[in-house]
Amino acid sequence: MNVSTGGRRLLSRSATAALVCAILLSPGPGYAAPNDPDPQDDRSIEDIRAELDGLYREAEVATEAYNAANEKAAKQEKRLTTLRKDLTRAEKRVKDLRDLAGAAARTQYRGGDLAATGIQLLLGDHPEQALDEASQARQAMRGLVNVAETQKTAREELSEQTEAATKELRELKSSRADKAAAKQKIEKRIATAEGIEAGLEEEQTRRLAALERQRAREAEARWTDSGGSSGSPAGKSKGGGGAPGGGTQASGAAGKAVGFAMAQIGKPYVWGAVGPSSYDCSGLTSAAWAAAGHPIPRTSQAQWGGLTRVSLSSARPGDLIIYYSDATHVGMYIGGGQIVHAPRPGRNITTAPAASMPVLGVVRPGA
Repeated sequence: MNVSTGGRRLLSRSATAALVCAILLSPGPGYAAPNDPDPQDDRSIEDIRAELDGLYREAEVATEAYNAANEKAAKQEKRLTTLRKDLTRAEKRVKDLRDLAGAAARTQYRGGDLAATGIQLLLGDHPEQALDEASQARQAMRGLVNVAETQKTAREELSEQTEAATKELRELKSSRADKAAAKQKIEKRIATAEGIEAGLEEEQTRRLAALERQRAREAEARWTDSGGSSGSPAGKSKGGGGAPGGGTQASGAAGKAVGFAMAQIGKPYVWGAVGPSSYDCSGLTSAAWAAAGHPIPRTSQAQWGGLTRVSLSSARPGDLIIYYSDATHVGMYIGGGQIVHAPRPGRNITTAPAASMPVLGVVRPGA
């Protein structure tokens, strides 16, 4: 080995050693041990929150769709039951009239009057006044036939209505089944979301809670900036407070509704539930106003479409704030820029800033 070759090999080994040292000592991406928590940045926490919010939002839309379909089917079932009872009565009436007309005809054929047929019980107010004149008998017979034909026509119309109602009920039940299937699919996705939430590391959970508190503060500021009514808090919050304002305290039916809703704080959100142990968002508001003696529509969309709308600035305790452009969430305003509501699956009834979700408008039951 000559000096030149040996020098080159020594230089090569020195360079390699220097490179290894540089890699080991230089700041670069770290690699966590298998049991170490996966590092997360603020953006990843936002992503987790956005994913959860999106899944729960889809769940609530599906819930309201199922509730509406179920309500329509239930009403149709009641209507069909009434029609079937009416049809049964009409069929009996037609049969009785047919039998009576036949008896009257046979009596006339034998040369008798109509007193024995009992027709005067149908056509007269005084059974003791017998139809002993032949002309009266013939007139009564014609009247009986006319009544029988009228009843027959009414019976046929009822039969058609019943058939149409039966067909409509089948379609409504099919729609309800579709909505239930959609709800089940989203429930599976909810389970995934809850798995994500349960799997968060302690630091992630802490940062996520801080993010939610920050959003709550921003929502309170938005409510004030939007000109929302402050009002006086209608009850003591168990799930978050609100600064008192100078508005009107809840009283009368509104006070009873707010009191009922506040008394449910801590109870869980459950799909389609209307109490007494659990509620969904519109189940809570409809149960509260029913307890106050003013029944309102069952779903948030029907509440938005069927109740008197008021301006955001005039909202007062007891009013319902409807959220999202498709009216798929509702909370009850309690004053102080706060609502009481059933938030979503996995959460309990609580209070929250009134502007914590996109506001569609405000409605006032009993107005």
